[in-house]
Amino acid sequence: MSIYKTAINKPVTTILIFVAVIIIGIFSFSKLPIDQFPEMEPPFATVMTTYAGASASEIETNVSKLMENQLNSIDGLKEITSSSKDNISMVFMEFEWGTNLDEVINDIRSSVDIIKDNLPEGCSTPFIFKFSSSSMPIAQYAITAEESYPGLDRILNDELLPLLNRVNGIGNLTLSGTPERYVYVELDQARLDAYGIPLETVGNAISANNLNMSSGTLKMDKEQYQVQVRSEYVESSEIADIVVTTTADGRQVFVRDIATIRDTIKDLSLDEKVNAQEAVRLMVTKQSGANTVQICQDLEREIFKAAKMLPSDVKITKIYDTAEDIQNSISSLEESILYALLFVVLVVLFFLGKWRAALIISLTIPISLVVAFIYLLFVDSSLNIISLCSLSVAIGMVVDDAIVVLENITKHIERGASPKEAAIYATNEVWVSVIATTLVIVAVFVPLTMLEGIAGIMFKELGWIVTIVVCTSTTVAISLTPMLCSKLLKSKPVKVVNGELIEEQPKQNWYQKYVVGMLDKIDIWYAKALHACLNHKALTLTVCFLIFVASLIPAFSGKIGTDFMQQQDNGRVEVAIELQLGSRIEETLKTARRLEQRFYELVPEIQIISTSAGSSDDSGLAAMFSSTSNYKISMNITCSKKNQRERSIFE
Repeated sequence: MSIYKTAINKPVTTILIFVAVIIIGIFSFSKLPIDQFPEMEPPFATVMTTYAGASASEIETNVSKLMENQLNSIDGLKEITSSSKDNISMVFMEFEWGTNLDEVINDIRSSVDIIKDNLPEGCSTPFIFKFSSSSMPIAQYAITAEESYPGLDRILNDELLPLLNRVNGIGNLTLSGTPERYVYVELDQARLDAYGIPLETVGNAISANNLNMSSGTLKMDKEQYQVQVRSEYVESSEIADIVVTTTADGRQVFVRDIATIRDTIKDLSLDEKVNAQEAVRLMVTKQSGANTVQICQDLEREIFKAAKMLPSDVKITKIYDTAEDIQNSISSLEESILYALLFVVLVVLFFLGKWRAALIISLTIPISLVVAFIYLLFVDSSLNIISLCSLSVAIGMVVDDAIVVLENITKHIERGASPKEAAIYATNEVWVSVIATTLVIVAVFVPLTMLEGIAGIMFKELGWIVTIVVCTSTTVAISLTPMLCSKLLKSKPVKVVNGELIEEQPKQNWYQKYVVGMLDKIDIWYAKALHACLNHKALTLTVCFLIFVASLIPAFSGKIGTDFMQQQDNGRVEVAIELQLGSRIEETLKTARRLEQRFYELVPEIQIISTSAGSSDDSGLAAMFSSTSNYKISMNITCSKKNQRERSIFE
């Protein structure tokens, strides 16, 4: 028995099956994370090494080149490049698509273990970074303070970060530009020479007195204790009382006799400012597969709670989070899908003129679309721009098959068949054509699922979703649609006159009078136009060919630009300024302050300017995504919302 006959003869079973599909689809939708783009793990890896105090040229000669030569033999390596900045070396590796990055990372780690002993003394252990979309920061915050600024390092690490780490889905929390407590021992060279004390002696004396060590075990009658000697400095003033040496006449020389002790914060090599105020930058990443929007919302709540516990002068300002951009994009696409659904139903109602028919068609749409959510959950994907665009593309296709089946069933009913008979015979006439039409669409979109590279990552989902949705719509069209037609559509009314069945003419309503009349005129016009085209085949083909050629002219003449992703007005502008190579950090900071002032004067829409200048000697997320150096300035400018300003960010 065919699928449509089974569906018509067993309506309850058919309805239950599709209700189950809808329930599973809604459940899948509720479990889907929301993100801007699909999860990506391109074949890139980076090895980062910090060498505090080294210039870019030293880094290149003593670190980057050694790393490149060692890593050049990794299997599957397509290209290797390096970037050397003050304090930091980064070696970027690109591998062939399809390479198993987990195996590659193990090979890289083995190579790094071999070369790290040949690196200059003072280099940190090389940090291996595997790139993925989840490693990109999803939010950045600026923390400012006045009296509490010197103690921000302790405040943030002891009080703020433990609270934020509780947020489900948080990957890493990274601070940059944090003021760290440093104790400077500034030696007086003249006094050192007078006492004849080498520099190393002072360093050894200070180090020897700053340690904790185990001193064995103390055993008593019934108990045993571990004994430790704790000699780490608690206060910086203790350093001044350290004995460095004893002179020939027995006089002790203390650190205070040859040096000045300064207990202060470290001289920052990376300058972070928000609206011209000293700041610490907090960068947030998420775990793979986590819901970006939910994380950002939870993060906002935790920061609001934490702000009440922190000192009153500590302020946390959001530079940006991607949740707002994602929500705007998702909301726009959801709105487009709802409008498409509405217009599809209205068009069907307009041309068929029966609300029952429009209802049957409108049921086809959600059933077909929810299957896409089941697929997304099954493959651990997310609700993102690509998946919603796919649904927008598919929404116009899902009703095609159902309309063909419904229109043919309607014709059979108008010829006098009962709804059940019409549903069976009409579907039998068109089901092969319906499936053939679907296969043509599948043939167009399935190749997208075979793409490789970044295009494959972005558009493979498009191919699968459209394919699955149109196949589902075909199944619905040849099963649920005939069944609903057999139950909801009515036979043509008849009456008995003189013992004979005569078709009862329906009353002339506004639809029959105006819309049907207009459609009949369009049918007549179309018949004449088709007749003319068939009588002038050569002219028709020539005109069609010329229209086709004309449509290609804008693309090949450069009138239509190309881009990977359309630029969005999200209210943010990133500015990168590069000064003359070798510029002092002081000059770079002066330039940054002048630029900030100038931007405020020229662009009144600006709300926040977050500026980074200089270079960090830390290895981590902040250094990985930072483009700053002693002669470079990076600015993140946040403007007011789009609906609150007259100009776009491009203006």
